Amino acid sequence: MSLQAKLDAFKADFEAGKPPYNVPHPVIETMHRATAELIDSGAAQRAKKAGDVAPSFSLKDPEGNVVNSTELLRRGPLVLSFYRGVWCPYCNMELQALEAAKPEFDKYGASLVAISPQTAPNSRKSVRQNKLSFPILSDEKGKVGAAFGLRFNMPDYLVELYKQLKNDLPTFNDDPSWTLPMPARYVIGQDGVILYSEVNPDYTRRPEPEDMIPVLQRATAVKA
Repeated sequence: MSLQAKLDAFKADFEAGKPPYNVPHPVIETMHRATAELIDSGAAQRAKKAGDVAPSFSLKDPEGNVVNSTELLRRGPLVLSFYRGVWCPYCNMELQALEAAKPEFDKYGASLVAISPQTAPNSRKSVRQNKLSFPILSDEKGKVGAAFGLRFNMPDYLVELYKQLKNDLPTFNDDPSWTLPMPARYVIGQDGVILYSEVNPDYTRRPEPEDMIPVLQRATAVKA
């Protein structure tokens, strides 16, 4: 089953209020409203895209080790996923799909990392629960997400909903701002230029990991 098929199946159960979710319809309507407004804002079109130079970064992994994008790109292409947090089931399914695809990425010498505004303990939980062999880097205050044009301010009504759902982002992220990155996937070439980008303001839509294989093949061919 494809990643998107799994996401669609989860969304159907969630929005139907099936156990264990039992989510009332007004909650679903509020989430739909926020997603529609983010799409209409055009924010995704303003984010970094293929052909742009990727912002460089130095971020800590869950164990406190510094991971530098320049160092990663010396080894090969970089596959980058922006991850909202351990509280997001859609994001967790995406990380699991990326983990399953990692052996294919390895064939092309590509590094795989995720970037999230959440705190290191939450990233450790994400790595453990999703059985990941790649790191989730801590993007404090969402600075790298902002550099890629992905960070957005949540509308007040969505903040209130998250509070009602006990989804306390200021605690998850150690940041009072109530901001998140739009989910995004990038492949960055060794020269720092973005070769592939997929930014979707609808968090229930994610590209297939396999979509990046032809890009990595071309990047490897160019290097050779």
